[in-house]
Amino acid sequence: MEDILYTDDYFMQQALKEANKAFNEDEVPIGAVVVVNNKIISKGYNQTEKLNDCTAHAEMIALTSAFNFLGAKYIPQASLYVTVEPCLMCCGALYWSKLAKIVYGASDEKSGGLRFFKNNDGEILTSKWPFHPKTKLIKGVLENECEMLMKTFFKLKR
Repeated sequence: MEDILYTDDYFMQQALKEANKAFNEDEVPIGAVVVVNNKIISKGYNQTEKLNDCTAHAEMIALTSAFNFLGAKYIPQASLYVTVEPCLMCCGALYWSKLAKIVYGASDEKSGGLRFFKNNDGEILTSKWPFHPKTKLIKGVLENECEMLMKTFFKLKR
């Protein structure tokens, strides 16, 4: 029996499942999964309210779990899938993680960390690349689904 090679869409759907957990717990609905060799090794969703910790972002929780699972502080063989563009704090953690690939769904014009590294045309400057030099960035995977979950959450808050 052959192993199934999963797509970025598949792994983003798994991150969306994590984001829905956050939504159901009245947390900002962002979810993340870390993948190595086509397998999810860790998951996370925002838990800032639950843990009373402003650093308890989906990415941070998923990364910490991945480090513990692999017994390593760098994970250059891993990919992170997150439903929303990482904030500046998470960009820093992702830099130090030395990930192979970062994939996000919806952009975040207000709190996304990538805005600090862009030119006037909105392109990330290669001279200010915020991640490890070998890290590949893919944006807009299941963007509409990721964006809709955030919009629904904040609409219910108003």
